[in-house]
Amino acid sequence: MSTINQSGWRPTTPQAGEASDLSTFTGNRALMLEEALIFEIGSSETTGVDFGELPQAKSRLGGLERSASIGLPGLSEPETVRHYTRLSRQNYAIDLGLFPLGSCTMKHNPRLNERMARLPGFADIHPLAPVDTVQGALEVIDQLAHWLITLTGMQAVAMSPKAGAHGELCGILAIRSALDAQGQQDRKILLVPTSAHGTNPATAAFAGFSVEDIPATEDGRVDLEALKARLGPDIAGVMITNPNTCGLFERDMKAISDAVHAAGGYVYCDGANFNAIVGRVRPGDLGVDAMHINLHKTFSTPHGGGGPGSGPVVLSAALAPYAPLPFVEKDGDRFHLVEEETAGEHHAGTFGRMTAFNGQMGMFTRALTYILSHGADGLRQVAEDSVLNANYVLRSMEDVLDAPFAKYGPCMHEAIFSDRGLPEGLSTIDIAKGLIDEGYHPMTVYFPLVVHGAMLVEPTETESKATLDQFIGAFRSVAARAKNGDPTIRTAPHFAPRRRLDETLAARKPVLAWKAPAAAEAAE
Repeated sequence: MSTINQSGWRPTTPQAGEASDLSTFTGNRALMLEEALIFEIGSSETTGVDFGELPQAKSRLGGLERSASIGLPGLSEPETVRHYTRLSRQNYAIDLGLFPLGSCTMKHNPRLNERMARLPGFADIHPLAPVDTVQGALEVIDQLAHWLITLTGMQAVAMSPKAGAHGELCGILAIRSALDAQGQQDRKILLVPTSAHGTNPATAAFAGFSVEDIPATEDGRVDLEALKARLGPDIAGVMITNPNTCGLFERDMKAISDAVHAAGGYVYCDGANFNAIVGRVRPGDLGVDAMHINLHKTFSTPHGGGGPGSGPVVLSAALAPYAPLPFVEKDGDRFHLVEEETAGEHHAGTFGRMTAFNGQMGMFTRALTYILSHGADGLRQVAEDSVLNANYVLRSMEDVLDAPFAKYGPCMHEAIFSDRGLPEGLSTIDIAKGLIDEGYHPMTVYFPLVVHGAMLVEPTETESKATLDQFIGAFRSVAARAKNGDPTIRTAPHFAPRRRLDETLAARKPVLAWKAPAAAEAAE
């Protein structure tokens, strides 16, 4: 006899005639312990800390004193520590295994980078500290800026954007400022290929532009002729992701840039996938005018790793005068910040400010440490290994899963598969859930939209062949079960802490707050 509450299965005592196997009733799986909600462990009527008689003091809250219980459960220290430790064990993490999310670059974060970011001189400084007292931090920003410009072949870099989409906005605002300065306010349309990241059209619209799609060719790349046909006096430019979201390099990138420039527009490149070409290709040589770089993807901290992102934007000579404030400038052997008060005539075209201060100092420190520890040859190997690993996954899976672009040559940093060929009633989501039973976080699913039932796998450059072989073996096993119509895969996962959710209901009607169950009433 079992009951269910908001935290999942919470079995009761066995009834007469039922088996006495305790694991059946605790929900525990060996040392993976079932965990109740914290409200179910402790009561708001108790406290985990005992206070003596407190001295009376005049309140300084001005009538804002709490008049009722805050409703938090009182737990002892061991109970609290154990609760959150048990929950943490139910998380998947990059320190546990391969994280195959496509287009996210979830890779190992070298501990050296963390050690540098935690040095007191970087971790403890305040953004309003006098410039003379933070010369070392400003030098880190200046050195990182130098390397980002060098690696991309661009003219300038805006360091303050906080993440990829924020960087997109920075680049598009620079383009708009350049067009305004030229009296080209009628250019109100940005072209966005269907193979671009989903944030691209959202950013363009947020910045006040209209968005028009450019179709992809059969091989998953931008249709150059369709783009050329749409260029005209109303086009502000193009936002293009390269390598694109299908994991492919845009071979016509230089031709695209030349055509857009000839029509009076600018080229924005989404550089989220820069780790596939760093040290191999300089976007500036391809005619790119602005490109954000996700430091938290290419140069250290895993994307989505729980900390802040960082999205510096490199700019061509045409857009450099419109870069945002503030930025670091070197004068002799000293560094200073160029702000509104000191921009003067040499930076009068700036479109303004993206953030209150200078950006994410911790990310700058990690990224510079990553660059210096790898060196030029190491950064080149980053690109080569990420591409090699992705192609190893692609070629190891193409006989069991449809790989729509495999016949058009190698992929870049990620491999893409579709649900074509799966039996009726089985789909991408079943394979993703089946991977959980094999001990892996699922790949990115149903993105990009240009591939039906997409499964996007990015192994990154930090995974060994042995690790990839283990993942491929699990992936092939699940895919084979799906193609054979194995009914158990429809209800996977079976070994996770929780079973499969109704994802539509969970998205539309999520339960985000705990409520105490209603007290039982005695029958009349």
